[in-house]
Amino acid sequence: MRKKKIISFVILILVIVTLALLLQKLLMPKYMTKIVEGALIAEYYDEKNKNHDVIFIGDCEVYENLSPITLWEEYGITSYIRGSAQQLIWHSYYILEDTLKYEKPDVVVFSVLSMMYDTPQKEAYNRMSIDGLPLSLTKMKLAKASMLPEEDLITYIFPLLRFHSRWNELSEEDFKYWFKKDQIAHNGYLMRVDVKPASSFPKPRKLADYKFGDICYEYLDKIVKLCKDNDIELVLLKAPSLYPHWYEEWDSQIVDYAEKNGLLYINMLNHLDEIGLDFNTDTYDAGLHLNLSGAEKSSVFLGRILQTEFNLSDKRQDKYLKAVWKEKADAYYEMEADQYRELEEYGYLLKFNMKRSEENNQ
Repeated sequence: MRKKKIISFVILILVIVTLALLLQKLLMPKYMTKIVEGALIAEYYDEKNKNHDVIFIGDCEVYENLSPITLWEEYGITSYIRGSAQQLIWHSYYILEDTLKYEKPDVVVFSVLSMMYDTPQKEAYNRMSIDGLPLSLTKMKLAKASMLPEEDLITYIFPLLRFHSRWNELSEEDFKYWFKKDQIAHNGYLMRVDVKPASSFPKPRKLADYKFGDICYEYLDKIVKLCKDNDIELVLLKAPSLYPHWYEEWDSQIVDYAEKNGLLYINMLNHLDEIGLDFNTDTYDAGLHLNLSGAEKSSVFLGRILQTEFNLSDKRQDKYLKAVWKEKADAYYEMEADQYRELEEYGYLLKFNMKRSEENNQ
């Protein structure tokens, strides 16, 4: 009798846990049609071939400005971008720590723009960097380092406690992607083909103090150590985005840090002509981020440096990888065609509506 009670109790617990997990999966944001950046972190864990030459870590300056498909097609370099919206440096460190549980790349490229922030910014950005990670000690340490005063660690361990009130916000998207999500990115690259030429930006404001925060240097030291301990080359990168403004005082600090630690630092803003960027055609949001053509140009430039500096082998003749990356490239070009088709349809509808409006006003 006692044995039956124990078995019944165990079954009850399993049922409760299963229902809670299903409910949590339903109530958590899906990031499929809105704020798609929130899907980037989780997509990595669906990647079958976790054996990349290069891993990128950072914010939109990597996941919108660089294309792993181009690195493969031009140089035979395999890469993945572990990026997320406003990924702060402690996010980058722990995301890299988690990545190294699955693979050991030859090179890690870290986007230095996040050095400008030395305090957590918004819970929404924390969620987009943290919720997609599998539950582990690394995830808990990341959440603890990232939380704002009003946040609770337990809600990162059990997101259901944070999102239980989304009942009245559930939409068709939540049910459609309850169990399986679409692929949003291409090895972490978020594609945009539309064009919006760069315009003038506000004059950079003077700062009271240009020195990066101590916590930023603390985590940069941790990234350096993590890479050295795993025999990984580390590259510091400033992507060629025109805004936010990258101050000379910031740049000089990164130059000094790179020299003291024997690191390669690439400020792509110093190579715009060599890259061939045209901010009339290579940006989709007036110079903040690059579109597809800009990202591909930047990748050709950066890939050449990475291959030369670190002697990365060209793997395009590897039959297995050739097949894997052909499938990736097919999806990449299919999305490119779809986005151009959507732009054409939008342009047609816009002209049609303008014409109807003119006719109605006559």
